[in-house]
Amino acid sequence: MQLTLHTDYSLRVLIYLAQKGDTLSTISEVASFYAISRNHLVKVVHHLAGANFIQTLRGKNGGMRLARAPEDISVGDVVRQMEPNFDIVECLSAGKSADNHTCAIASICALKNVLQKASREFLALLDRYSLADAVASGRQAEIVFQPEQFKRDR
Repeated sequence: MQLTLHTDYSLRVLIYLAQKGDTLSTISEVASFYAISRNHLVKVVHHLAGANFIQTLRGKNGGMRLARAPEDISVGDVVRQMEPNFDIVECLSAGKSADNHTCAIASICALKNVLQKASREFLALLDRYSLADAVASGRQAEIVFQPEQFKRDR
């Protein structure tokens, strides 16, 4: 299974914001930090705000921050909200009958049950972890998340 880039970026944004605590961060700041597209991050941030993982504030001094403590944000919840589906193979696609699949054995295949179970167990495992578990702490994390100019000044 591979998560979409949208989910990957969502998790990165949340980790970044968790490292910053209550300090507001901007999309441009996060995009620059990760060297990823600002335009793509706009969509990610909009989705995260709509799912109540982050708060956004408009205006000159605006930005974004976590909507709740990292301990209260389940990695499984984030992945569920950000992923469009968990259809590992075609026969798991919601709304498709066995007649609409291109696989000749879709109507009798038992593998789809195994793959559905694997998806459920994957999400159940992610549910055991919070954003706080995904956030590094200590001196190394402080160094990585410092603004570039602060690193240069040291």
